[in-house]
Amino acid sequence: MYILRFDMRAPTDDRVAIMQRYKAANAMVKWGESNGCVTAMISEHHAAWDNYLPSPLLLATSFAANTQALPISIGVVLLNFYDPIKLAEDMAVLDILSEGRVSYIIGLGYRQEEYDMFGVNMADRGQIIEEKIALLLQGLSGESFEHEGRKIQITPKPQSLPGITIAYGGHTKVAARRAGKFGFGFFANGGTPELLDVFNEASINAGHEPGAAAVPEPGSAQCVFVAEDMDKAWANIGPHMLHDIKMYREWEGEDRTAVTSFATTVDQIREQNAAYRILSPQQALDMIEQSGPLMMHPLVGGCPPELGWETLQLVADKVLPELSA
Repeated sequence: MYILRFDMRAPTDDRVAIMQRYKAANAMVKWGESNGCVTAMISEHHAAWDNYLPSPLLLATSFAANTQALPISIGVVLLNFYDPIKLAEDMAVLDILSEGRVSYIIGLGYRQEEYDMFGVNMADRGQIIEEKIALLLQGLSGESFEHEGRKIQITPKPQSLPGITIAYGGHTKVAARRAGKFGFGFFANGGTPELLDVFNEASINAGHEPGAAAVPEPGSAQCVFVAEDMDKAWANIGPHMLHDIKMYREWEGEDRTAVTSFATTVDQIREQNAAYRILSPQQALDMIEQSGPLMMHPLVGGCPPELGWETLQLVADKVLPELSA
């Protein structure tokens, strides 16, 4: 009962080490499908010196090839950096390859460096993404249409019925309203519970039945490891969590999301007991029973694959049997 999340951060120039991390991610997902994993989640960012994953559909394709039935979620797809027609083609093919197992959360993006890299005006990002969403949805319909004097038709059509599952992500009222406007689900990466009311109202006003939606609890665990020797685990894994924290804090600036932490040392992360946690097997069992699947991030911040494997194996050996019982 856990989600495996991957963003492939690797603060190294070692090409072999980077390749090994991608191999490990695929192996973990394949293993996880038979050992309690309920979803594999993939993130996206660009122009990151620590090699954050820029191509989530490619990794999702690899995950799909290494599994049989495991749901795969790309969260988020930073749509403003894509040609929506080409993205629709890629989504349609991946829908066929995965037999409909890949879902998407569309996001706006918040880093000026990324907007500069793709030559997109960040000041107009809200208007641009709404135009691209509309074009993406037209493309995914499989029907022929005209855009700017061009005839467009996506073939082959997606095979999922009634269509590929798409949600919208963010942590503002604007994001919640945008999700409702387009008939998407809404998965916040922060914010307050009132966002659900905003989302539901916007959905109804746009003539849509409100879809699935969730807002994370303040301080909820977003990056979980499981260990028996806590001091050793914090010494080995804590520095990688701290790297992740520092990078997000640098990127987010004054913004606040579910993973925001102001910890500057490993001891502070441990004391906060918030987004980043290392749990005992019993604590992990209790968390699953109280709040659902663990959000596990076995390669967080450049964490060596062998440490990720240790925590996954411990979950399989000490947590899942108790959960079944």
